Amino acid sequence: MACLFGWASSLSAKPFSPEVLARQDAIDVALGRTPADLIVRGANVLNVHTSMWMPDHDIVVSGERIAWVGPTGTWPGEAHNEIDATGEWAVPGFGESHKHIESSYLTPEYEAALVIPRGNTWTMEGSHEISNVVGDYNAEFWLKAEKAGSPLKIFPAIGSATPPTAYEFGGGYYGYEEMDAFMKQDLRVPGLGEVMDWPAVSNRDAPANARIWGMMQATWDNRGVIEGHGSGLTTVDQISAFAAAGLSSDHEVRLAHEGWLKLQRGVFLEVRPDTVRVLFPYLLEQGLEDWSNVSVTTDDRDVAATLQLGAMDYNIRNAIESGVPVITAYQLGSYNTARHFHVEHLVGSLAPGRYADIVLLDDPATVSITRVIANGRIASEGEDYLLPIPEIGYPAWAHETMKVGRSLTPADFTITAPTGRTEVEVALMQPFYFEPDFMRTTLPVEADGSVQPDLDRNISKVAVVDRYHGTAAVSKMFWQNVGPLTPGSALASSQSHDLHNIWVLGNDDEAMALAANTVADMQGGWALVAEGKVIATVRLELAGLITARPVEEVAAEVESLHAAADDMTWIGNPGLPERMRFAFLTAAPWKWQLVAPYEGNPGGFVNVTTGELHPVLW
Repeated sequence: MACLFGWASSLSAKPFSPEVLARQDAIDVALGRTPADLIVRGANVLNVHTSMWMPDHDIVVSGERIAWVGPTGTWPGEAHNEIDATGEWAVPGFGESHKHIESSYLTPEYEAALVIPRGNTWTMEGSHEISNVVGDYNAEFWLKAEKAGSPLKIFPAIGSATPPTAYEFGGGYYGYEEMDAFMKQDLRVPGLGEVMDWPAVSNRDAPANARIWGMMQATWDNRGVIEGHGSGLTTVDQISAFAAAGLSSDHEVRLAHEGWLKLQRGVFLEVRPDTVRVLFPYLLEQGLEDWSNVSVTTDDRDVAATLQLGAMDYNIRNAIESGVPVITAYQLGSYNTARHFHVEHLVGSLAPGRYADIVLLDDPATVSITRVIANGRIASEGEDYLLPIPEIGYPAWAHETMKVGRSLTPADFTITAPTGRTEVEVALMQPFYFEPDFMRTTLPVEADGSVQPDLDRNISKVAVVDRYHGTAAVSKMFWQNVGPLTPGSALASSQSHDLHNIWVLGNDDEAMALAANTVADMQGGWALVAEGKVIATVRLELAGLITARPVEEVAAEVESLHAAADDMTWIGNPGLPERMRFAFLTAAPWKWQLVAPYEGNPGGFVNVTTGELHPVLW
C-alpha cells in the first residue's frame, strides 16, 4: 500500500494544465456546484452534431468554456451574468479551414477586431507566408496574440512551402526535424500546411522530394493532419495519386466535376467563394447527402475587401445562396473543419467543454449577426468590436526583416543587350500563365544598349529583388498584358507569394528603383510611383507582410492605394493590378517563373518543375 500511496502522491503533485483546470471547473458549473460566469438564455441553439435546431435552450458558460446546454430554466445552478437571447438563433463561432491572415495585412490581435464581429472566432492559418520570413519563430508568432489575451484562436498549420521550391531560399527552411519540433512545441499546431510542390511529392528524383516527404513523415509521426494544394490536378489518375500521397484536403478546386472527383476519393474540400457558386449547385445535383467532408473558407482577402464583403459570414451566406440548406451551411463554416483537423473538442460546436464562441443571429438564412461571444465574453455588437486589443511587443526577428543590403539604383533594373545588337529576342510571361513553355517576342535595342518596355504592345518590365541575403540581387525580364502606362511609373510590394521577395512592375528603371527602395525603407509594404514620384504606400512593417495597426487605419491606406491607381492609366483592365502579389507563385501549375538570385543559386528565369534555366533575352 505504501508504494501505491507514494505513486498517487507523486502523480497529484504534478501541476495540471490550464486545459485540465478549465474542464474541472466546467464540471462543477454543469452540476450546479459553483456559479457560472454567464448564461445565454432562451436561444434557438444549433446542434451541429444532430443537424437540428434546439428551440428555447440555455447555454451556460464557465470561464472561457461551455459547461452546460439544455432546455431553458432546467439548469440547477446560478450565474453571475445573463444574456437574454429569446427569439435569437445561436450558432457556433465560425472557423476558417484555410486562410492566410497575412493577406488581410493585419497582425492577429487586429485581425480579431476585423473578423470576430463577422462571426470568426478561430482560424486554421496557412502559415507559409510568414514562415518564409521568420523561419523557426513561425508558431511562436501566431500564438503571441492569444497568449496576450486576444480571443481569436489561431491554429498555425506549418508552412510546407518553406522554401516554396528547391530553386528559392528566404528566411526559413523546414524539413523533418523542424516539423517534428513544431508539432511538439504546442498543441495549437494541427499539422502541415498546404503541400504545394506536387512535382516534388510525385517525383522521387525531384530535388525537394526528401524535404517535403520528411515534413510529411514528421507530421504523421506526431498524429497531425496534412493539407494539400491540388491546383491543376483534375483527372482520376492525378487525384488518386494526390489522395494516395496522404494529402488530406484541397482548397484549389475550380471545376465542379473536379471537386466531385476529389470528394469521392476522400479529399476534404476547403471551398473558396468563387468556387462555391459553381461547385455547390453541382453537388446538390449529384444528390450529395453527407456534406461532412466539405467546408467554406476565405484563403486570401485583404482588410478593405473584408470590410466591404465580410469574412466567414460572407462565405456561409454565399453557400446558402448557392442552395445549401441553412444548417448544413453553418456546419461547413464550423464543425466540419474542426473535426477534420481534430480540434472538435475545442471549437466547432455549441457543446459542453468547447470554447464559449457563440454567434447570435436574428436571421440565420441571411447570416444577420447581432452579437458575438468569444471565449465567454461579449466581443462584438453589430459591427463594433468591444474587447481591448492587447499591445504586443513584437521582437526584432519580426520587425527587421528587409535585408536588401543597399539602396537600389536604376541600373539594377536595366536590361542590357549583347554588344552590337540592334534587336533581341526576349522571353515573355504574363500573370497566371500556366503553359509548358513561355512566350517570345522581339524588342529593339536602344542607343545606350538597353532594352526597354514596349507600351504600345502592352509589354512592361518586372523584377524580383532578394530581400534576405543582403546582396541587393535583382532578376528582371519582360511581361505582357499588365503594368502602368502612365509615364515614369512603377508598383512594388513585399507581398509576393510565397517567398515574399520584393517584386516590381514598371515602365521606367528610375521609377522601379524608387518603388523598391520605398518598400525596403518601410520594412515592407506597397509603394506606387507615378511620373517619378511616390503617390501611395501601405506600410507592412512586420515581416514585410502585416502591420500592428487598427483596422480602419490600414483599410484607409489600402483604399488610398487603389484610389491613386485609379487616377493612372494601366494596360488592360484599369486600376491597381493587386493580383500581382500572387503572380510570382512557384507552386503547380506554374512552370516558368522569375526567381531572385542568391549564393549557390543563379536565379533568373527558371522552370520550377525541372530546374531548367533560360536567358531573358538572346
